[in-house]
Amino acid sequence: MTLPRPAGKPGLVWLLLTGVAVLAGCTAAGIGALSLADALTATGLPDPGPATTLGLPFVRAAGEIAAVLAVGSFLFAAFLVPPQPSGVLDAGGYRALRLGTVASGAWAVCAALLVPLTISDVSGHPVADHLNPVALWSLADLVNTASAWRWTAVLAATVTLASLAVLRWSWTPPLVAGSLVTLIPLGLTGHSSAGGSHDLATNSLLIHLTAASLWAGGLLALLAHGLRRGDHTDLAARRFSALALWCWIAMGLSGFVNAAVRVPPADLLATGYGRLVIAKFVALCALGVLGWRQRRAGVVALQADPNNRRVLIRLALVEAAIFGVTFGIAVGLGRTPPPPPPLRLPSIPEAEIGYDFAGPPTVARILFDWRFDLIFGTAAIVLAGLYVAGVLRLRRRGDHWPPGRVLAWLLGCLALLFVTSSGVGRYMPAMFSVHMVAHMGLSMLVPILLVLGAPVSLALRALPAARREDPPGMREWLLAALHSRASRILTNPIVATVLFVAGFYGLYLSSLFDTAVGSHAGHLAMNVHFLLSGYLFYWVVIGVDPTPRPIPPLAKVAVVFGSLPLHAFFGVELMSTRTVLGGAYYRSLGLSWHTDLLGDQRLGGGIAWAAGELPLVIVMIALLVQWARSDQRTARRLDRAAERDDDADLAAYNAMLAQLARGEPPAASSGFASRTSLRFSAFIFAVWFGSRVVHSRRFVPSCRSPRQPAVRRDGGRALNGRQSTNAAENTRERN
Repeated sequence: MTLPRPAGKPGLVWLLLTGVAVLAGCTAAGIGALSLADALTATGLPDPGPATTLGLPFVRAAGEIAAVLAVGSFLFAAFLVPPQPSGVLDAGGYRALRLGTVASGAWAVCAALLVPLTISDVSGHPVADHLNPVALWSLADLVNTASAWRWTAVLAATVTLASLAVLRWSWTPPLVAGSLVTLIPLGLTGHSSAGGSHDLATNSLLIHLTAASLWAGGLLALLAHGLRRGDHTDLAARRFSALALWCWIAMGLSGFVNAAVRVPPADLLATGYGRLVIAKFVALCALGVLGWRQRRAGVVALQADPNNRRVLIRLALVEAAIFGVTFGIAVGLGRTPPPPPPLRLPSIPEAEIGYDFAGPPTVARILFDWRFDLIFGTAAIVLAGLYVAGVLRLRRRGDHWPPGRVLAWLLGCLALLFVTSSGVGRYMPAMFSVHMVAHMGLSMLVPILLVLGAPVSLALRALPAARREDPPGMREWLLAALHSRASRILTNPIVATVLFVAGFYGLYLSSLFDTAVGSHAGHLAMNVHFLLSGYLFYWVVIGVDPTPRPIPPLAKVAVVFGSLPLHAFFGVELMSTRTVLGGAYYRSLGLSWHTDLLGDQRLGGGIAWAAGELPLVIVMIALLVQWARSDQRTARRLDRAAERDDDADLAAYNAMLAQLARGEPPAASSGFASRTSLRFSAFIFAVWFGSRVVHSRRFVPSCRSPRQPAVRRDGGRALNGRQSTNAAENTRERN
């Protein structure tokens, strides 16, 4: 395949992007130099030298520009410009993809350089003393920030290598997700990961980084595409403008939460840290004004004349420069010591988790002692709002949407909000039993309700379909995802069941839980796994939405009865174990009202054992309803077919019965008879299988008393001599 040569001036594009990275690096290095004395005083460490004090903020700011450029370039290739009809990227998408590859590689190099620079900064020794690769690898395990940069380098290098072989559109969305994952270690380190309320600070920083990377990276990719005079610039600008608005809102709200946690209002003007926060806020407002101006002028000019890129490029250049300064301020903010906390020693739970507890969990505290989860709580509200917006669009169009699905989806969002933000979410990091309640809710209650809401079907009906001459939109992207190879693999009943079941066995019955329970990142990862694996399993089993691998109702019943009892077995295993999971972490919290860790773990096992009953009832009701509706649809189809062919199936069935009455073998089995026998066999198998499962759920075997009579192999009781004689006489009398 031969791609056209780039139009425009590619050298100018590279010069511009390099200039933005250098501007960000110089801004960060300048702020770091101005705050060096305060930083050394706060840490009590010696000056490691200018190579570290100036090089570390410069490399970090330049690397973050490379990171957001990688995210934006992959985003541009995936969603802002259309691919060719064959699925291969067109010229603009291919150039954006290769730009993302180079940017991701630069991000990996900068992250690798930041490992020795971070160790030098923490130890106070020059960076030349930490260039031994063997010693550097072992030292990185001792410094959390250096370890985070090491992971960032590995992830960015993986994304770079994966992007080299990509030519088709279907692989670009995973590259967007992978490039966003490289920002997670960055969001879990720094000022936000320590001190009081660091749960709110960390979550807000993750949202802030994601929104900033999509906005800034998309702008740089759009600017590069405009300078190269690529096709579909008007479409890319219109789509990016809608995305940028939501990113600006997310950045503003998450930045406000993060600043409110770190800086008291009285210290905004009195400290250097507070003044940098104000400068960042001013830059964000300036970017919002420029974005509004871009939407009103640049995008409108492109819609009128696709070749009129002058206004778009001029405003985008100013935005790129402000973004470079903003990223430099953000890095300099991380190098500046925050205002000292009040003269109060935080409690151990506040230092470990981010907040303190008023006492042991009670019904009132579980119901009313809320702490809003910025990630999952926000997701619940946003998902509910999007669903309601889709339903309202259908109603304005005159279409009907079942109220039961709306109720199920809203209840699922409410359950997600309650599990993660109420007292359940508050006590979850401190107690194993409450953690198990959250686990059961996220994996067995919330997904069932969300799946019954049929969000994919709603989206396919509410989203507008692109005309043949128009580029693909959100509806076409969703259809492509449903028919992708990855979707076919994940919706395989065996794969979905393994992901659903093996996750909690591998987590709790290995050392993985001990490693993850003490970190905020570990709790986020566990919650995401519980929610996604549960949704995938119940989508396959009871999902109203179409799946790439539809399975019959009887197979769904078998999958449910074969997987859900494993939760009960898992609960029994937890109740019988004598080893406390995460014991070192729970003891380190020093909660006076939480000392019986083994008893609390057995309570958690009992919750896991009993929690499978309610989902089982809901799933079985849903399967029975679906089965009944499927039979009704089949009956209506057969009735229509009978009207067309004068009931040929019934006539053939009656002829077969007549042959059997005359003692003649039937010539062939009719379609009606075969369908009837198949349904009857399926019903008999379901009843037999359900009875066997019900009888097998006796987890505590009964012990036979020595006085009980022995049981023979044929199931009867052993009889003594008189009983056997009487039995024989009774038999002769009956004969």
